[in-house]
Amino acid sequence: MAGVQTAVRLRERGWSGAITLVGAEPHRPYDRPPLSKAVLTGKADAVSETAFEVDFDALDVELLLGRSATGLRADDREVDTDAGPLPYDHLVLATGAEPIPLPGTEGTPGVHLLRTLDDAERLRPVLAARRHVVAVGAGWIGAEFATAAREAGCRVTVVEAADRPLAGVLPPEVADHMRRWYAEAGVELVTGRAVTGVRVGDAHPCVVELADGSSLPAWAVVVGIGARPATGWLAGSGPALGEDGSVLVDDRLRTSLPDVYAVGDCASFPSARYGRRLLVHHWDNALQAPRTVASLLVGGEAETPAYDPVPYFWSEQFGRFVQYAGHHDDRDEMLWRGDPEAPSWSVCWLRDGVLNAVLAVGRPRDIAQGRKLIERAATLDPVRAADPSVPLKSAVRS
Repeated sequence: MAGVQTAVRLRERGWSGAITLVGAEPHRPYDRPPLSKAVLTGKADAVSETAFEVDFDALDVELLLGRSATGLRADDREVDTDAGPLPYDHLVLATGAEPIPLPGTEGTPGVHLLRTLDDAERLRPVLAARRHVVAVGAGWIGAEFATAAREAGCRVTVVEAADRPLAGVLPPEVADHMRRWYAEAGVELVTGRAVTGVRVGDAHPCVVELADGSSLPAWAVVVGIGARPATGWLAGSGPALGEDGSVLVDDRLRTSLPDVYAVGDCASFPSARYGRRLLVHHWDNALQAPRTVASLLVGGEAETPAYDPVPYFWSEQFGRFVQYAGHHDDRDEMLWRGDPEAPSWSVCWLRDGVLNAVLAVGRPRDIAQGRKLIERAATLDPVRAADPSVPLKSAVRS
């Protein structure tokens, strides 16, 4: 998404120079959200229905597919690839993120990751067989995979080392209410037990071994324990990287190297709104950031506002549409809008009355209004904001 949108936005802004888009995968550029949803269950063709509707020939964009970047030589203005060096005048890094494998399971038969088109295609027959599958990790990917696997008719067990689902992103008061979603969907959720390994079984292809000494036989294992910026190829040769592996960019998405920029999942940017550097691994960030780079390259800094979007993402799990906008931390006051045991509800996070973030389950209007209010740094009346019958925009203090 980030690389394709960079090319599209450059042409829209009037960039007339050559544009080359390099990708390690052999497939034409495609959208990733359907991979954990319709593609897994066979509702969408893995190739034709995920490809971006972009006419690269009409845009005069050269695609170099199946070609991996291996290093960057900024002094020579060249990117090294497995098929030889590529010169550049301006370079945009849009290498995205890569899933974190479960240590010791790389290459183990029956253990899968879910990030690419090929990953989804390998998992489709697994779901079609309607066998017992285990997902390691109860984050967004784990929940979405479990949803698709149950829809396909599989028996599903999700194992999470933390004491609740989505422990890394939501506080217990919120995440604990999502626990019942698994049971209602017929998914066994095992929390508080870490996976120590996966071995080849006798009666089953895989046996998942847990820290308490117990084990789970399965026909396949899907690992969803997180992702990290795909920047390993830059080690020792590229721009400054953060401790999390992200490319460090400024508020116009410039790296520490001249004429080198970074967008999407591989880059972290300073947010004046939240007073910290953000690494956002979501589709909307990959859609928006290229506009800033295109504006900067064509119009210059004077025409390019600082990049500081309200982070946004969405997820479909267990028949629910979950959306989140903004960023919250422990300093924020949490405010409920509706009963979390009901089909639809939302949560707001306020700091000194200012809206910082919104999580909505089945309440898209709260997200649409909340994003605008966060952009404005609006102050809410907590009494009115806590009333789910009152639109969020009507809870703003005058």
